[in-house]
Amino acid sequence: MDRLRTELELRGYSDATKKKYVRYNQDLLAFTGKQADDVEKEDVKRYLAHLVGARQTAPRSVNLARAALLFFYNEVLEKSISGVRVPKVQQSLPSVLTHKEIVNLINAAKTKKSKLTIQLLYGTGLRVSELCSLKRADLEVEQGIGWVRGGKGGKDRMIVLPQEVYKDLERKSPAAFVLEGKNGPLSPRTVQSIVKNAAKRANIPKKVTPHTLRHSFATHLLEAGNDIRVIQDLLGHANLQTTQIYTHVSNEQKLRVKNPLDSLRENSDD
Repeated sequence: MDRLRTELELRGYSDATKKKYVRYNQDLLAFTGKQADDVEKEDVKRYLAHLVGARQTAPRSVNLARAALLFFYNEVLEKSISGVRVPKVQQSLPSVLTHKEIVNLINAAKTKKSKLTIQLLYGTGLRVSELCSLKRADLEVEQGIGWVRGGKGGKDRMIVLPQEVYKDLERKSPAAFVLEGKNGPLSPRTVQSIVKNAAKRANIPKKVTPHTLRHSFATHLLEAGNDIRVIQDLLGHANLQTTQIYTHVSNEQKLRVKNPLDSLRENSDD
């Protein structure tokens, strides 16, 4: 697996992706009982079928496993394994909070740190891993911007900081990270708990996660008339197609549409 790790490192993959790619490839070898050089296309297909059938692995995870295996065998070992199909992932619309629900969620935060966590998730559209690794040294509060270092795909990108949190971010602190716990930066699990507990206190019936706030950030920007390519850049999406999921028509927009039946009387006067 050393060659795989080296190639992933050279291409700037995130730590989370590197771990998953290595894990799936190690699992394949354990499943087949073979060395990597001896694995054939049929072995890969049997393993993926095992994930789908016996393990009942979610389609999204099966697709990730396929990507991990093809990367290793095609890109690293140059064995040219192709034509391996897996179930398609059903593209579901992301859950989005209303503006009122966002306000209630922020107000339901129990501590200043929890409040800042929710404000930054919604106000920047950061992924939870990016927020946890955000350092004070990467913020330029006077300019209203910050920098995500080595985000998804290994690229740096600029984020726009909400004015609402300027004072909190300008406070001098010996902490290296914007959000710190007792032993370093807050963990993704802690951030997830902060959001989940606040949503419960705010009586929001939807399932609310840090990613829900990222979805809401993008959708609300789009509803306000912002260019989708700007939103793509703020989210750190490599492909515009990924961002286009936010072009779905929200329920709020649907309710603003005037029903044609209600308009009949007005139009009949023309």
